[in-house]
Amino acid sequence: MYTATIQLADEAETIRFGEDLARAVRPGDLIALSGDLGAGKSTFARALIRAVADDEFLEVPSPTFTLVQSYALRIPIAHFDLYRIADAAELDELGLDEALEDGVCLVEWPERATEALPAARLTLRFQHEGSGRRVEIEGPDEIGARVGRTLDIRAFLSKAGLAVARRRHLTGDASIRAYEHVYADGQRLVLMDSPRHTPGPILADGKYYQQIAHIAEDVRPFVAIAAHLGARGLAAPAVYQRDLDRGILLIEDLGQEGVLDDEGRPVAERYLESAGVLATLHAQPMQRILPVGDGTDYRIADFDHDAMQIEVSLLTDWYLPWRTGAPATDALRAEYRAIWSDLVATLAGAEKNLLLRDFHSPNIIWRPQAAGIDRVGIIDFQDAMIGPTAYDVASLVQDARVDISKELTGRILDHYLTLREGSGAFDRDAFLEAWHIMAAQRNCKLIGIWVRLMQRDGKPSYMKHMPRTLDNLRTALVHPRLAPLHDWCRKAGILSDES
Repeated sequence: MYTATIQLADEAETIRFGEDLARAVRPGDLIALSGDLGAGKSTFARALIRAVADDEFLEVPSPTFTLVQSYALRIPIAHFDLYRIADAAELDELGLDEALEDGVCLVEWPERATEALPAARLTLRFQHEGSGRRVEIEGPDEIGARVGRTLDIRAFLSKAGLAVARRRHLTGDASIRAYEHVYADGQRLVLMDSPRHTPGPILADGKYYQQIAHIAEDVRPFVAIAAHLGARGLAAPAVYQRDLDRGILLIEDLGQEGVLDDEGRPVAERYLESAGVLATLHAQPMQRILPVGDGTDYRIADFDHDAMQIEVSLLTDWYLPWRTGAPATDALRAEYRAIWSDLVATLAGAEKNLLLRDFHSPNIIWRPQAAGIDRVGIIDFQDAMIGPTAYDVASLVQDARVDISKELTGRILDHYLTLREGSGAFDRDAFLEAWHIMAAQRNCKLIGIWVRLMQRDGKPSYMKHMPRTLDNLRTALVHPRLAPLHDWCRKAGILSDES
């Protein structure tokens, strides 16, 4: 059971506490607000609702007479006041259970129906103390960990001289990382919340998936690589404040404009300039060991055989069982693994440099106020490795989340190749062979990831990318060097006419 006590000096701190808790709530959470009249319950609730809405002027009336007020927000919120109910059974009529299915419930005067409320709830007890108030927090460890985390972030901001900063949701991704906007002193910054990875099950050689695939386990790689990219003349966010142990960074806000138009279609100029960024990066000498800035160095891992194999195994581990209704046979797995071992061996002589890993539309910021390649802002590169330069070009040209026409695909790839050929010695044919292998590797991984996100993580929305990913895999497999993988995919039913 999580417990904590905090002091709130005045109404402003109560409002900030509500905003902080807005960063911690998830659908299914019930927050019970106890305390006397005027203790701060309604102030807290109003602040939390407005923060989730990102509207500090949102009308948030008291539910004293209506008993419940509902808000259709990014996370739906139902605000209950039980002071006037005569019997706990009335909660059924108010729709508490339904509201908890996909949203958050704030319940004032929970004492009126204690036995009818879920036992797994967060309780905040507000008490007057001098000119301010004291809040006693109690709840299950799972939600308590989220509460503790958001309070740690507030402490981090206070230490950075931003105690009164306003925090708002920015985005989360398919990992445990989350991002928020921080408003202070007339500027907007980005806070990166990236706690250390919890080790998963051991898969091979005493290592878990993140270790084999070289997934960043803390924020040190981000700090080191951000500085490295900046030194290379590329637009990566500056890191202003850091807590390396807790995984909290305050970084430059590069903006929110991306490489897609308002209809979600690729903007040719922006993709072409992004290809120019990769050409600039790949033409420079490779650097493997980077300073973190705390007296230590970070050594960038190789995109090696084991990392490539563990990624492509997501196809046999997740996609095939979902597609066929049965686990992949040992024989099918062994043949697939042998094909990939041969393809990885082919890459031994491929050109290698810093591989950003996820250089595609969600992680590219368009900065119209800048010029040239500086218009392309780069984020989400903490998982970077040393590997074939063709990988990031495949990631961009075959953007996993965007339909790109064959005409534009050809233009982007040709633009990159032309820039590389103009900057020195460059083997076009060898690069294109590596491009097809890396495109196949990435798409085999993604095909499995979409299913894993749906089945393991409860995120089915990613499955909308499956048809595009299968089409991208077909394109990758046209190269003669990938004929064995093409044949295997046909035999396994991955590229059947129904795909």
